[in-house]
Amino acid sequence: MTDTKAARNGLLICGILLIAANLRMPITSLSPLLPFIKQDAPVSSAFAGFLTTLPLLAFALVSPFVSGLSRRFGMRRILFFALIILSIGSFIRPFGGLPLLLMGTLLIGFAIAAGNVLVPSLIKQEFPFRLGLMTGLYSIVMNLSAAVSSGLSVPLAETLPRGWQGSLLTFACFSLVALLFWLPQIRQNRERPLDQKTHDKQAVNVWRSPLAWMITVLMGMQSLIFYVAVAWLPEIMQSRGLLPAESGWMLTILQIGIMPTTFIAPMIAARMKDQRLLVGLAAGFLALGTTGLLFANDQFWLDAVIVLILGIGSGLAFSLAMMFFNLRTRTAETAADLSGMAQSIGYLLAAIGPTLFGVLHDISGHWNGAIVLFYVATLLILFCGLKAGRNRVID
Repeated sequence: MTDTKAARNGLLICGILLIAANLRMPITSLSPLLPFIKQDAPVSSAFAGFLTTLPLLAFALVSPFVSGLSRRFGMRRILFFALIILSIGSFIRPFGGLPLLLMGTLLIGFAIAAGNVLVPSLIKQEFPFRLGLMTGLYSIVMNLSAAVSSGLSVPLAETLPRGWQGSLLTFACFSLVALLFWLPQIRQNRERPLDQKTHDKQAVNVWRSPLAWMITVLMGMQSLIFYVAVAWLPEIMQSRGLLPAESGWMLTILQIGIMPTTFIAPMIAARMKDQRLLVGLAAGFLALGTTGLLFANDQFWLDAVIVLILGIGSGLAFSLAMMFFNLRTRTAETAADLSGMAQSIGYLLAAIGPTLFGVLHDISGHWNGAIVLFYVATLLILFCGLKAGRNRVID
């Protein structure tokens, strides 16, 4: 019996980690390929930027409804259907011209939104005494896959017969692997339906809670910094004098800074009753990395250190947002409500980021004028994080 339970837990952990691997890869693998897509299509820079923003808009649109659907059908089933949608979107995206490119990207955004909301809640439900460890594993796999895909997407496009399409298809295969490993979870769909009145009461409490709004803004600002970096960091570093290939690796270095932080920080946060010290560290690293961007030059290794520091701050802020979904709620259901709220509003704020960053660049005429947006986001992370870091829960 014990062996059977251990095997089920092992399959569940593998499934969760494979889902985590697909929650950033389809986005970060696309951004470095935009010059190839623009040349092949061709499309405008505005359209190319919209492709990176579209998944965030999908997150904002779908996230509020995910927890309700999971109560009706179960978290495992919703994640299963999300993986099917993710696979469809990933495989149609490289073919059929601009319409399927847009449709595939939108489907990918819908699917990732379900995973973003439900996986932290599922961890709270199934591993309540291993929150820090499981959140850390989930986070590091998600960011490791993002780092690998962003670093390899261009080399694959340059070597594979179908270019950027072949590169995207390579990463699309990972969604099928996750789907295969998640199949056994359909039979384990044991979540009990929650009384609708209780659900409605919990949802209202979350949306009316000042604490929930602090966590939501924290989530939004750390997402804004990350997705602005995904969209614009290579171009910023090229303007500082780096070669295109060198600037492309800056996204990988950013992820290298994020990865160990997202593994270690949740385990530390889970042992602390008050996480305000970690909030201060996150804001400090973000401010230091942002300042470094202002003075970056054509020295690759110096720029790498600057981006690494920015990644550490971003990873720490992300880890805290993920942990607050569970640490500031009493039940998995409330955690899903908070996750849905925070990721809906948070990603809507993040979706504005890349466009606003480009507008600030155009208005000021240089990147330093746009980088000021990182300072604003960092201040909001500090203010909201200090409020959310106190030892209390949403009632």
